[in-house]
Amino acid sequence: MKKLSVLLIAFLLLSACSVGGSGSNKEFPTKNLELVAPASPGGGWDLTARSVQKALQDNDLVDKNIKVVNKPGGGGETGWKYLKAKDSHHLAINSSLVLTNDLLGQSDLSYKDFTPIATLATEWQSLAVPANSKYESASELMEQLKKDPNSVKIGVGPGLGNDDHLSIVQAATEYGIDPAELDFLVYEGGGDVVTALLGGHVDAVTTSLSEVKDQHLAGKLKILAVSSEERLEDLDDVPTWKEEGVDMVFPHWRGIMGPPDMTEEEIAYWDEKLSEMVKTEDWKKLLDNNNWDGFYKDSEETKKFLKEQHSLYEKLVTDSGLVK
Repeated sequence: MKKLSVLLIAFLLLSACSVGGSGSNKEFPTKNLELVAPASPGGGWDLTARSVQKALQDNDLVDKNIKVVNKPGGGGETGWKYLKAKDSHHLAINSSLVLTNDLLGQSDLSYKDFTPIATLATEWQSLAVPANSKYESASELMEQLKKDPNSVKIGVGPGLGNDDHLSIVQAATEYGIDPAELDFLVYEGGGDVVTALLGGHVDAVTTSLSEVKDQHLAGKLKILAVSSEERLEDLDDVPTWKEEGVDMVFPHWRGIMGPPDMTEEEIAYWDEKLSEMVKTEDWKKLLDNNNWDGFYKDSEETKKFLKEQHSLYEKLVTDSGLVK
């Protein structure tokens, strides 16, 4: 009887250990993984998702298949609603729109509805003018806006409230200009904005650096400022906003988030895998090919970063005049 009791206790202890370890990062994932690009194929979110998929799989960092699914609509809303109803084997690409959609009243979803996983990369914002523009520097243009905020037509796309728009809102605010008084012409996208600039329909554009970099290098337009901390290696003739007297660094970041209520073990799994991924040559090459900069933050850093970004964007949306 005594021997039976000992065996029973041993069995119970082993069972407890097995149950307690079922959620460990060694056991996760238990099935194939899905990465949601909340947009149509070809855009920045889709490119980010497929870049992550390729870097993880080509470097054998995960032992399950990763499928990219496109869920376009609502400025990310459709894809993120889809994610919210899924389990931890599903992740989605995000950006600042997960903050601004809510702040602008365009979505009931908040960044707090999801599990922060990582911040991956950034593209920088730029201010550009025609090659023959009378404005030789960003500070000259800002001085003109200070005198008469309505005197310069500024192209932006695809809508007010996105990073392209809010980056110049922050620059104007820092320079003592009321951004709500600026004259914005809204176009469907970055390519249309640049076409409008080259065609003389606007005096300046605020857009992602990739939209204007090649045209600047070809001498077809001038980039007056970039929103990075320091000058960029392949654009060393272009000053930062800080050099132009505007105390601003504005990343156009992209990251990854998971559904609500992921476990600590599941989050730790992705911290391990993604921190390894961003060190690979494949990932560094993808950044270079896409004109992105590495901007990796793990889950805990991303949680803090999102909170800081939410506070900043809340102020910028108010300063812009879009929300009273």
